[in-house]
Amino acid sequence: MTTRPMPPGPPERRHGRARPEVDAGQLWAGGAATAVVAGLIALVGVLVCRWLFNVPILAPKHEGAYGNAHTTTLILVAALGALVATLLAHLLLLSTPRPMLFFDWIVGLVTLVMVIFPFSTGATMEEKIATAVVYLVIGVAIGTLINGVVHRAVRPRRAVSTPPGGYPPQAYPGQTYQSRDYQGQNYPGQTYPGQDNPRRDY
Repeated sequence: MTTRPMPPGPPERRHGRARPEVDAGQLWAGGAATAVVAGLIALVGVLVCRWLFNVPILAPKHEGAYGNAHTTTLILVAALGALVATLLAHLLLLSTPRPMLFFDWIVGLVTLVMVIFPFSTGATMEEKIATAVVYLVIGVAIGTLINGVVHRAVRPRRAVSTPPGGYPPQAYPGQTYQSRDYQGQNYPGQTYPGQDNPRRDY
C-alpha cells in the first residue's frame, strides 16, 4: 500500500481565509478624531471636578477651575494615547489573528493601571477617586471609539476565484474528487480510465 500526497487546492483554500483589507486613511482619520475627543474629555473632566464639585485634582485649589500645566499635560497625554491606540490597532490588524480581542485586552489593562495609579499618591481620597474616574472615562472612550473606527475601516478581502483549469483537482484510482471555488463554480473532477465522475452542482 502506497501513500500519496494530498492534491493541491486553490491558494485561498490552502492558506485559509484571506486577511481583511484595512483602509489606513479612514482608520487614521478616525484616530485623529478620537484624539480630539480624548483631549476634550480630559479638559471637561478637570473642569467638572475643580469647578462643579470643588475637588482640586492635578493642582491646588487656588489655581482656579483650569488648574495649571498638569491639566495641559493630561490633555496632551490623552490625545497622544488615542493616537498610540490607533497605531496599536493598525499593527494588530496587519499581523495578528483576532486583532481586536488583543486590542481590547491591552487598552483595558492600560486603563486599569491608570485608574489604580492615583491611589498611590498622597492626595486626599476624594481627589484620588475623582482623578481615577477621569482616567477611566478617557480609557473607555479611546477603546470604544477606536473599536468603532476599526469596524468601519476594515473590509473583507474578496476571494479570488480560481479560473477553470487553473488548479485542476487530482484524483487517484478509486477516488472521485469534486471541488468548488468560493464563488460557487464547480470544477470537474479527474478520474482514470474506467471510472465514473458525474458532475454535480451543490
